[in-house]
Amino acid sequence: MGSSGRPTSSSDTPAQHAEDVYSVAQGNPPPIGIEQVSASWRRSATEHGVDPLNSEAPRILLPNELKDFREPLDELIFSAQEEIDRLYRVVREAGYTVLLCDTAGVAVEHRGDNADASRFRYWGTWLGGVWSEAIEGTNGIGTCIAEERPVTVHRSQHFRSRHMNLSCSGAPIFGLDGRLMAVLDVSAIDPHRSERAHALTGALTVNSARAIEERFFREHFHHEWILAIAPREEGAPGMLLAVDGNQRIVGANRFARISLLLDDRGLQAGVSLWTIFEPDLDLFRRRDRADISTRLVIAGSNDSRSALVTPPVQTAWRDATNVALHMRPRLDVIGSLAKMASAPQAHGGLSPSAMRRVREYIEAHLGDSMDLATLAAVAGLSIHHFAREFKQSTGFTPHHYLTQKRVEQAQEMLAHTALSLSEIAYAVGFSDQSHLARHFRQILGVTPGQFRWSQP
Repeated sequence: MGSSGRPTSSSDTPAQHAEDVYSVAQGNPPPIGIEQVSASWRRSATEHGVDPLNSEAPRILLPNELKDFREPLDELIFSAQEEIDRLYRVVREAGYTVLLCDTAGVAVEHRGDNADASRFRYWGTWLGGVWSEAIEGTNGIGTCIAEERPVTVHRSQHFRSRHMNLSCSGAPIFGLDGRLMAVLDVSAIDPHRSERAHALTGALTVNSARAIEERFFREHFHHEWILAIAPREEGAPGMLLAVDGNQRIVGANRFARISLLLDDRGLQAGVSLWTIFEPDLDLFRRRDRADISTRLVIAGSNDSRSALVTPPVQTAWRDATNVALHMRPRLDVIGSLAKMASAPQAHGGLSPSAMRRVREYIEAHLGDSMDLATLAAVAGLSIHHFAREFKQSTGFTPHHYLTQKRVEQAQEMLAHTALSLSEIAYAVGFSDQSHLARHFRQILGVTPGQFRWSQP
């Protein structure tokens, strides 16, 4: 029956569901909509021996049992609070719980409506719930652990018939060593929830998991320089590197380890950043406390990556607000940032002299109105040609570059002058205070007022 091509449906009976499961386990083609989890169905049946018709509720650990699973993740749980709260605020009205689980599938932290706690406990989507694939079969948490990738399991995509009204999305959280550390999951019980409606939570969960991962990395390496490096492809995870005062790489997230062929042995031996990228020693001599926008050129090539460099947390300004700014994830916005420095390109782009003239003109006239025609004239090119070549040189449009420079100048004035926000907005070329605030928050994640308040 599993080879019939019949779409998955909430009207499937438990017996029909079990028949589909066993058919897939025997190697037959999966029903439509089961392709992404068919390997998990086979594992659940043949390796784990899970009974798809077992009607028992998932186990919920008692508080004294949960303690042993929770303690090893105490630091991560504390670090993840803000991101878990933010995710729950988005999904709570749709009836979801949020679970942070260890690599055994045990929910060690959760968010959910206490008024509905008994219902969530009945379904196992609560603190202490155990969701390993070996026990529950295919599910968003256990299958994410088994395959170390984001997994969305909607209703009858679950292995056990009991879970046919459950929708869950799990996303992996990798530790400092690049190994799986935890899983972030959102789950809801709703027999009428469409697959399309539930799919939206999958992307939210992945973004939150990556933010938790980055925040934990930044907190651990807060005494080092942190490089957030944009991925080549949109939607892919970005690289994080921790670099000491001698520009040796002392930490790398999972994607950086995979992309740059880094491992624990190499990091312990001391890998110079400049064996991977072309040297830019001045970058680490700057005294900025704010992020430094740059482009890193891959050694021996014309290929480059946009990057944000966060200086180490200094003891002299280690107050709560500055630390919060330092720990804030950057990888989710780095793709939208205009970068300060252009990198050489293999083909095309502005000549070095034209690029220098444009950058000097922008820096000298930040407070003035600037249009594309003016900048094109400075470069000595037509508007269309200038816009194309500028983006080829920098990777960003002239407008994005100009906005970034204005925000950087606003940072300097907020830190070193007593001018009002309105005066600063006009001085750096924004139309008004709200215009400045909108772009400032988009780029730095805080308001101009919060940034000024954090200065000593």
